[in-house]
Amino acid sequence: MYGLRGTVQHYDWGSLDAIPAVLQRPPDGHPWAEYWLGTHPVAPSMLDDGTPLVGLTGDLPFLLKLLSAARPLSLQTHPSTDRARAGFAREEHAGIALTAPTRIYRDQYAKPELLCALTPFDVLCGFRPVDATLALLDQLGATTLAAALRHDGLAATVEALYRGHLDPRPITRACQASNSPETMLVTDLDASYPGEPSVVITLLMNRLTLQPGEAVFLDAGNLHAYLHGLGVEIMASSDNVVRGGLTSKHVDVDELLRVLDATPLADPVVHPVEVDPGVFAYPTPPVPFRLRRIEVRDGSARHRADGHEIVLCTSGSLGSISAGDAVVLADGEAIDLTGTGTAFVAG
Repeated sequence: MYGLRGTVQHYDWGSLDAIPAVLQRPPDGHPWAEYWLGTHPVAPSMLDDGTPLVGLTGDLPFLLKLLSAARPLSLQTHPSTDRARAGFAREEHAGIALTAPTRIYRDQYAKPELLCALTPFDVLCGFRPVDATLALLDQLGATTLAAALRHDGLAATVEALYRGHLDPRPITRACQASNSPETMLVTDLDASYPGEPSVVITLLMNRLTLQPGEAVFLDAGNLHAYLHGLGVEIMASSDNVVRGGLTSKHVDVDELLRVLDATPLADPVVHPVEVDPGVFAYPTPPVPFRLRRIEVRDGSARHRADGHEIVLCTSGSLGSISAGDAVVLADGEAIDLTGTGTAFVAG
């Protein structure tokens, strides 16, 4: 077992204190958006002795993060493996540098991800079933948008908004007279991104508040945006993001529409399953990672690794690790967790 040091990402949407509080570090006046644990070359982790994690484990297929959003992230999606390979080859052929702000495909891999809430976490995740959205739009009096949705369907309506065939401004004005969570979000976003189609597209999406311990799974093509909260995120070790708006970063609507999956999601929440006393798993489709949460309450638990795994303690004191500590386990290696606290196991 080796202690592990991650890398902080100071993106402007991050909070000042939530991640430092977990890591038991003082705030430094900068936004702490993400804390990366893994071997991704953008921000590789180091062992406590200063040697790279990749030298011990090889390239890990997953990336574990703490994520803290103080304000909304971009409206975005991620590609499938086939689209990632094609996009990477296309941008390599075009000579776009990997670090260029206009670069979308920084590697050749899909980026499925799972976010588990540590605090109440507001998120937009996928498209709401159409009937429920039509009821919301009818109540709002957004007749043009409702008519397009009824006649053309979700994918065509999203494209019509992005292509300028539907004017978002009357819809945002109608939202100002409503106080539902969905319309208040539109009003708030429109103040920062006036007239932007992505603001209105949020009306078509599932608006969720995850409770601590609940999660969402985001597969290829799922349109989403994290709004506010602190969570643990695990994903395939990829950095491919296709943005549609609500950001100052590079937006590519054409590529977003190619990648987008407009299949409605009736219930995007992933509910944990207790597989052993105090051990909770998060079921997902086949992906190159799995996440488990271990809750210890004045007791003990033993975890044995199945392959290289990262263990992150997010609260309390569990014997050899306390809040903010991370360790890497080799295949078959065990860790004893004693006391009271919460640890996440990524593998």
